[in-house]
Amino acid sequence: MTVKETLLTSIENNIDAYMELVNTMYENPEIGNEEFETMKLLVNYLDGAGFKTTSGYVVPTGFLGEYDTGKPGPTIAVMCEYDALPEVGHGCGHNLIAGIGVATGEAVKGIIDQFGGKLLVVGTPAEENFGGKVSMSEAGVFDNVDVALMVHPGSQNGVGGRSNALNPIKFEFFGKNAHACDPASGASALDAAVMSYLQINLLRQFAAPHTYIHGVIKDGGEAANVIPAYASMEYYFRAPTIGYAKELTEKAVQAVDGICKASGVTFKTSTYECPYEDTVINYKLADILAEKYAELGVEDVKPVDEIATGSTDVGAVSYRCPTIQGNIKICGPEVGGHTKEMAAATISPDGQNGLIKAAQGLSLTILELLEHPETLAVVKAEFDETIAALA
Repeated sequence: MTVKETLLTSIENNIDAYMELVNTMYENPEIGNEEFETMKLLVNYLDGAGFKTTSGYVVPTGFLGEYDTGKPGPTIAVMCEYDALPEVGHGCGHNLIAGIGVATGEAVKGIIDQFGGKLLVVGTPAEENFGGKVSMSEAGVFDNVDVALMVHPGSQNGVGGRSNALNPIKFEFFGKNAHACDPASGASALDAAVMSYLQINLLRQFAAPHTYIHGVIKDGGEAANVIPAYASMEYYFRAPTIGYAKELTEKAVQAVDGICKASGVTFKTSTYECPYEDTVINYKLADILAEKYAELGVEDVKPVDEIATGSTDVGAVSYRCPTIQGNIKICGPEVGGHTKEMAAATISPDGQNGLIKAAQGLSLTILELLEHPETLAVVKAEFDETIAALA
């Protein structure tokens, strides 16, 4: 068989094992930073596939599968996500992402000795809220990586796109208790929170396009006849860049400061979840994945989505090395993300086909970079130029 045929058949021949992993994760979902059994499941598989593995890598539920040819060559990282959501389980399809990552890793391991270099399968937990990739990026995991790749399932095929930076901020208000019939003796933390909520919402009108401000009041008192001494709100400030997300945050903080001074209440802010950077696009990688999808017969492949909406911790990786997060279709447009229906799609026949096509697409993309070092050089040069322009 040719090298290409070896990659494709590896994934097809082992699909039952990969879907067993996907089904096991579907039936036993674990939320971010609690994916201990899932980590064991994936590490055990990689052990059996001949990878050198490390559990509890950087973060308690992270892992690393490593295969070093011992010969000069690039370092390629394939990323796995595997955290679930409360109530809906794997409604974001991370169990399928893990299956795609393992399948890609095993396939590429079978051919990389011919070219040299190092292959990493990186288990990046807690994407939904605690940012495993952020922690790993800060620890230097991707500093010496030449390319990092993954594919996310959903309702369309594509080569990925931009994501919004995310700054998650908690506001806490501190007033003074008093009887509700003697309000002059108290200072209402709830009133300050409500006025702050309204004022922050008014910022939306003056925010730049494609930015989002959304929040909730978490605490507002316990009894109607007591002036609340404590209240809190949690907000997400999303923007095309982390710099602008922080600028929006500062405007909100200034508004809250004025309201609290007028209300006789104090406040403090804290970062209650992991901030996420925006995603840096590598167009050369996107072109290669689109080409490989076409070879595989994957239809209606969307180009790079230039309009950011949601946020992802893959942005942190994209600032460290050339990165791509493609998309694979496993359901129709009527199925929304973060739903039980999306979770069910991961274990459907369309989910299985999506795993095959995504893993094959990533494997052929990696093969292109291994066979043609000059192409990898173009990918890396684009990354260097983009990051320099953002500095």
